[in-house]
Formats: sequence, C-alpha cells, structure tokens
Amino acid sequence: MKTIKIFTLLCATALGLTSCSDSENNITAQVQTKLLFTSNNSDGNVNIYNVNSTDNVTKSTLTTSSNAADGIYYSSEDDLVVQASRSTFGLEGYTDVSVATSVISANVTASVVGSLDMQSPRELAVNGDFYVVADNADADGNTATNDGKLYIYTKSGNQFNLRNIITTNIKLWGITFIGNDLYAIADTTNELAVFTNFLNNTSTTSLDATKQIAIEGIVRTHGLTYDIATDTMILTDIGEASNGQDDGGFQVIENFTSKFSSTANGNTLALTEQTRVAGSNTLMGNPVDVAYDGDTKTVFIAEAGNGGGRILAYNNISNGGNLTPVYNNTLASASAVYLYKK
Repeated sequence: MKTIKIFTLLCATALGLTSCSDSENNITAQVQTKLLFTSNNSDGNVNIYNVNSTDNVTKSTLTTSSNAADGIYYSSEDDLVVQASRSTFGLEGYTDVSVATSVISANVTASVVGSLDMQSPRELAVNGDFYVVADNADADGNTATNDGKLYIYTKSGNQFNLRNIITTNIKLWGITFIGNDLYAIADTTNELAVFTNFLNNTSTTSLDATKQIAIEGIVRTHGLTYDIATDTMILTDIGEASNGQDDGGFQVIENFTSKFSSTANGNTLALTEQTRVAGSNTLMGNPVDVAYDGDTKTVFIAEAGNGGGRILAYNNISNGGNLTPVYNNTLASASAVYLYKK
C-alpha cells in the first residue's frame, strides 16, 4: 500500500482512502489498489482496469499471442497473470507485470506454460498452487447428456503440470473455490452445484456433484463469484442465449453459506432470499462473468453480448432493480473478470 502523510484532518472516505490515524497532528492514510483483470474472445489480450474509483478508471493492455481467452487470475506473490487460452487450449502465465505502474502497454510472452490439454476452456479457479479450469466441451460425444471436464493443474516454477481430469455430471461454465469446496454453475440451467473437498480427488475419474440446487429467478446462469469477508455469492443470468442485448442480470445472495446449507439437495433457493439486478438500463444481455468488491458493494460484469461486449460496474445494489452502470467500457467479446485488491 502507498502511504500518504498530510497535516490537516481530512475525511478519509471522501478521498476514497481505506484508513487513517492521527499522531502528532499527522495523518497516515493508506490508499488501496484495486485492479480488474479481464480477458476476451476477440483478440486474447489482457486488459487491466484501475478501479480505485469508477469515476476515474485507467486501462492498461498486455498484448498476448493468444487469439481468444477466458478465465483469468492474478497472483501478487508471483506477479503473475494467468489466463486460459481458447486458441492454444492451455494455461498461459505472464510474469514481471508490475501492478505498481498506473498505465502500461506492452507485448508479453507467456513464461509459465504447460501441456495443451483442453478443448473449450472457460472459467479458472485457483486454490494455492492448484489451478482448475472448467471445460464446457461435450465430454462423452453425446449432446443429450449433461457433462463437462475439470482440468486440475499444479504450478511448479515456470510450469503448469496436469495432475488429473474430473468428468462431471453437469455442463460447466463458472467455478469458484470456497475453502476446499469447488462451486460450479450447471450450464444451460439455473442451478448451482458444489463438489466438497474437491482437490482430494487425485485420479482421473468421473465425479457427481455433492449437492445441486436451483436459483429462483435465473433463466441460465454462467458466471459466479464469492466474497468471503461478507459471505456473499453473486451469480449472473444470461437469460435466453439468443438474446444478447437486454435480458441478462445478476443475483446477489448474502449470508450465502447458511442459505445454501439450508436448501436441500434438488430444492430451490427462493428469489425472496436474493437481490436481483436486471432490466434495459443495465446493458446486460449476456453477462458471462462477475467480480465483486465487498468493501464498496460494487459488482463488475464481463458482458459478452450487448454492444459487442462491455466491462460494466454497478454500485448501490442493495435494493436491486433496473440499475444503470456507473462504469461502462467497450471490450469486444468480454469473457472473464478478476478483481485484485491490496
């Protein structure tokens, strides 16, 4: 964090500062860095948005050799950006990309790579040195059955090593870890599934979800994200796949762990237990991924359809409704978002 010393008492919240302390008429204020990493299926580049304030967003671009990409992640420990390439079908990691620079534009070459195993990689979820990718290709060649594959990689040095592959009993798109449990949306449905102690499955095998529930109000879910500090889960709704303009939305589930736990396997979590944002003002038609800043209750959306693709942000979400985004930037075929804070 950056440290700023000033000599008169100012309101930290008015400046967008995270904390301050008064000592001998000095104020030390810590400014938080918030960066939104994004991928897309148009040119495969990584775009990084400085979202400390949605009123003054700057954007940096890392030009990659991929033509299309999906799931994305940033590790501050390794200064490593990782995305799942849909043109090479492998994970690609870009190192030495300092987030301290406010605006950068650079051509980058993947320096952390692995085997090219996947067919249709989508979301990426990370737990320690384990990188899990959801692949939504038809796993058994029978389109009438629901299935997908989860590719589990371990990162060691400059290599992603494929540990094992799990074939699931649901079609896949978004995934996220809560502790050791992997939550996954069941694509083409309004359902959310969990695989408990997922990484304990070390062999290449088939695995059924531990639990699967429906989310009332959603037509077809794609993206999801979880904020541990506020126990909040957010899921996106792309509506009808044929409508990429105005039938999308997202739903916010506060006190998620208790609500999910109290909903029996196969049952439905009621819309009255959630907050829904949707409508023509939102510019959401095909919101494929989501990130959440629980400190400011700001939701970031990768919108793939409306206007050809956008990065959108919303705040004041507590009451839901037909909200107008507080940030709207064109990004062709936006596919994934990841929020990094320090």
